[in-house]
Amino acid sequence: MMENIEDLLPTDVSVATLVGRVFDPEVDGPCVVVVRGDLLVDISHDFPTVSDLLESTDPVGGCRSSQGGRTWNLRRVLMNSISEEADGVRLLAPIDLSVIKAAGVTFTSSLRERLVEEQAGGDPARAEEIRSELDTLIGADIGSITPGSPRAAQLKADLQARGMWSQYLEVGIGPDPEVFTKAAVLSAVGCGQQVGVSTISAWNNPEPEIAIAVTSIGKIVAATIGNDVNLRDIEGRSALLLPRAKDNNASASVGPFLRLLDEHFTLDDIRGAEVALEVRGEDDGFVMAGVSQMKLISRDPTDLAAHAMSRDHQYPDGFLLYLGTLFAPTDDRDGGGKGFTHHVGDIVKISSPRLGTLVNRVNYSHLAPRWEFGIRDLMRNLARRGLVSQVGKGS
Repeated sequence: MMENIEDLLPTDVSVATLVGRVFDPEVDGPCVVVVRGDLLVDISHDFPTVSDLLESTDPVGGCRSSQGGRTWNLRRVLMNSISEEADGVRLLAPIDLSVIKAAGVTFTSSLRERLVEEQAGGDPARAEEIRSELDTLIGADIGSITPGSPRAAQLKADLQARGMWSQYLEVGIGPDPEVFTKAAVLSAVGCGQQVGVSTISAWNNPEPEIAIAVTSIGKIVAATIGNDVNLRDIEGRSALLLPRAKDNNASASVGPFLRLLDEHFTLDDIRGAEVALEVRGEDDGFVMAGVSQMKLISRDPTDLAAHAMSRDHQYPDGFLLYLGTLFAPTDDRDGGGKGFTHHVGDIVKISSPRLGTLVNRVNYSHLAPRWEFGIRDLMRNLARRGLVSQVGKGS
């Protein structure tokens, strides 16, 4: 999957505060780990879950002061994680009890593509024609508009008068963003694991994104890379099918690590991040690459986090929020005018210099490893290990 495992790590890994999770066969469950030099250090005895760490008064201080327990060679675990035949200690998604949320239509380019999906009714053959029409009619206006502004309200009125208003325009330039539950707690896959697309879809794609970890009091404390795998034809048939398009087995990928905000990595680094995508086809040699800039996002990460959690909606264990993507692939793959869709075996790499690289292989959702380790399993596992003394009794 990777020619150089060093690329999985941030370019400034020596000063980064990196937290993750590994599956350890010895305890038949997950361990919370922190990167220290060439080692992964188990800090589970101080923080049984990542949510425990993030909800602590000082997550960075906790990472640095925890004496830790067992250790593993970092690069050996990384190699094991991306080797599809290896057993042993390997990376998991670096979140556990956090609810997995996602924001949509947060970039002008992705707004255009959602409109294309809607107008095409899920038919990729009509996409290019509709794309050109939309660019002519509204493309220039949308790019410079601040969501929720008076100018946005005026454009809405103009488009309504022309019969062109859309539910995607509403969340793209209206006062309220689209924020939805992407996947269930504990269902995300990590670096090196398979991501899944459903066989019901003939038009689907990766969505390379920055994701932020937000605490129960709404504080952004970390960031990572995410792949919000999407079935474009299903969502294009109806926005009400969003759960079917977004939430399938192995459709949420996160990792390789959470990078905590500290003196070396701040919110401004998230705002200025560059996100690169590369897809390589195993069966046809197809290569697609692209880069998106977080500086082009239409809503600030703090605004999106505030919309996700308010006095009307709480997350006592915190949440992870995908911030949306600028990159919507339109490269023709299986013939002119058909656009891009995944093939089984595709290798997807999403990278950002300060966060590292998330790499996954594409499979059908029903053929990817089943998600069978749920919240009850986690609590029982932690209780057996003496990490949560009162959980699981009587079960």
